[in-house]
Amino acid sequence: MILDMFKLTGKIAAVTGANTGLGQGMAVAMAEAGAKVALVGRSAMDETMRMIDAAGGESFPIKADLSDPSVTAGVIDAAVAHFGGLDILVNNAGIIRREDSINFTEKDWDDVMNTNIKSVFFLCQAAAKVFIKQGRGGKIINIASLLSFQGGIRVPSYTSSKHAVLGLTRLLACEWAKYNINVNGIAPGYMVTNNTEALRNDTERYNAILDRIPAGRWGTPRDMAGAAVFLASPASDYMHGFTIAMDGGWLAR
Repeated sequence: MILDMFKLTGKIAAVTGANTGLGQGMAVAMAEAGAKVALVGRSAMDETMRMIDAAGGESFPIKADLSDPSVTAGVIDAAVAHFGGLDILVNNAGIIRREDSINFTEKDWDDVMNTNIKSVFFLCQAAAKVFIKQGRGGKIINIASLLSFQGGIRVPSYTSSKHAVLGLTRLLACEWAKYNINVNGIAPGYMVTNNTEALRNDTERYNAILDRIPAGRWGTPRDMAGAAVFLASPASDYMHGFTIAMDGGWLAR
């Protein structure tokens, strides 16, 4: 049956930035589809764990600050040690710093780049080593952004990092497809998350953005669930190096 291709029963996933927002939504979706989920984040993931418990799933928290790329191998090792393997990695953790480019600091540049692209690469590398050793392939889902395709304003390091995520996703897909590893991405549109709180608090900008979204609303973490499960499942086995825009039609306008 076709719906069986979307099941994640028996799979093990690791989701970064799983304590809230989009990461939380995707982690819960993976659990609902049958996966055991390692939750990675800087802060407590009690709420996400309760949501997964309520869905009848199983999770395990791994506390890690991914602004330090040296922790990435340990994150993957911890997930494998607890669950006995790994099949899916979702690189969702990310930060943003807003300032005019003329005044942007080196620290704000480095903090964002370390979290949003350097740690992403080394998490992908660590997961791929596990996938290759296991010999059963694997799925990597990198969370990009509308600003993987556009410039934006006042977020120079964020835009640069998300352009890099798009390129890295394509490169790794080309290198690792031969190992039965699928590397794809999701580019969320304007979502109701912590990262967009400043925008949503600015009434003028909020309404200007809303007016340009054909769907007529900002997205929610639940809007990421279907794409995440699809890319983690056998249904996407022949997709390599593509980034899906979940944006309410923003890029089409």
